[in-house]
Amino acid sequence: MALKEIYKKTVVPKLIETFGYKNIHAVPTLKSITLNIGIGPGIKDAKFLETAQNTLRRITGQKPVTTKARKSIAGFKIREGNVVGVKVTLRGARMWDFLEKLILVTLPRVRDFRGLPKTSFDGQGNYSIGFKEHMAFPEISGEEMELTHGVQVTISTTAQNDKEAEALLTTLRLPLKKD
Repeated sequence: MALKEIYKKTVVPKLIETFGYKNIHAVPTLKSITLNIGIGPGIKDAKFLETAQNTLRRITGQKPVTTKARKSIAGFKIREGNVVGVKVTLRGARMWDFLEKLILVTLPRVRDFRGLPKTSFDGQGNYSIGFKEHMAFPEISGEEMELTHGVQVTISTTAQNDKEAEALLTTLRLPLKKD
């Protein structure tokens, strides 16, 4: 069964029971998933930027957008307007498909994986996961990879606080560590 169907049939009733929502529209849901690659070490290397864009394109099936520096920082040798990263925002069906692939395929491929930390919530119901290497994603094969880089995945929810977001994500079977 697809993850969105699981959300509708099991997660919503469980969250209504747990938190006592009066309206079905008050139940937290996923808003978007954003994948981000910072190109800090390869800021002068055009090949690094191209590799990061290709990685995100293969992982998500969407064209990535470049992010630019808002202000100059001399210590990091960054000028305002320089490209500092690439990102993709997933919504709708692609978001649900990506989350299902993340839970069932990508996270089990991470070496020495023992669950995700509960400390990665931001206080407003959003959760971030950082991958040190993009090799965990099944779309990336080891033979054709030239440069390794990290990927940050941020899951944005409509939850009002971390407790609601944690209940939503654990019910969706995101493997969070036990206390």
